[in-house]
Amino acid sequence: MARRKLSSEINVVPYIDVMLVLLVIFMITAPLMTQGIEVDLPQTEAQTISTDDEPTIVSVDDRGQYFLNRGERPDEPMDLTLLAEQVNILVEANPDQLILLEGDGAAQYAAVAQAMSTLQGIGVKKLGFITKPTESVRTGR
Repeated sequence: MARRKLSSEINVVPYIDVMLVLLVIFMITAPLMTQGIEVDLPQTEAQTISTDDEPTIVSVDDRGQYFLNRGERPDEPMDLTLLAEQVNILVEANPDQLILLEGDGAAQYAAVAQAMSTLQGIGVKKLGFITKPTESVRTGR
């Protein structure tokens, strides 16, 4: 009768299977995790900015409604007073926080200007605009 030799190797095949299943799950769910509201941004030739932390985004849609996006999906429009209160809480916690303003290309200029004025009035030091790059900026011409 022959004795079998004991194997001291770790079988990693189950771990690879689990990893591949998780990879497929993340590949499927990642495109579904969109944030913010749908706005049609105006195109400009502005340079991109980079930031280390996640910025807070104030959106103005084509109907002049205001939304605040802090990472979760904004679902309810808010008036300027509530927007100012919410952003003021964030600015008090971090005075150098970057606040980005995105306005739909069809939004009234007055609505975007009111949002900008309100944000500056509560003490936002870093305020930027979100736009889409023009075709010449994308192609490098």
